[in-house]
Amino acid sequence: MDDWDDEDVWDSPDRSVAEHVRRYITTDGGDGYLEGGMTNLVLTVRGRTSGRLLRTGLFFGEDAGRYILVASGSAITSTHPSWYLNVMENPEVRVQILGERFSARARTAEGPERARLWRKMVELAPVYRTYEARSRREIPVVVLERL
Repeated sequence: MDDWDDEDVWDSPDRSVAEHVRRYITTDGGDGYLEGGMTNLVLTVRGRTSGRLLRTGLFFGEDAGRYILVASGSAITSTHPSWYLNVMENPEVRVQILGERFSARARTAEGPERARLWRKMVELAPVYRTYEARSRREIPVVVLERL
């Protein structure tokens, strides 16, 4: 993953997300870590079809030294967000939390682990409860483990 430092990175096509990520990166999270009432990280993934490095900002929680993400995207659609599809294809990712940057491996939580982490994330961000009620799919919970 060290060769990622030599590659161009593409920010989210959503203007507000791209602007958030740029503020976060520029200030090492000083502007953007707490956004939308939640802690945020910057996730860089390799695109499953483009092969490009793609970057987005996401809410996160913590659990036993791991970082927890919710792949809600637009909860009223029947598809998962692009970043989630990319990490399922290419689970090795780069993460930035405040000024710390590190590599991690992503996996989808399942069964009792998913249920427990889902409850934890809903406590942190009650909006996920609304997303769940509106969604036609089970919203994935992603676990990031440092490499």
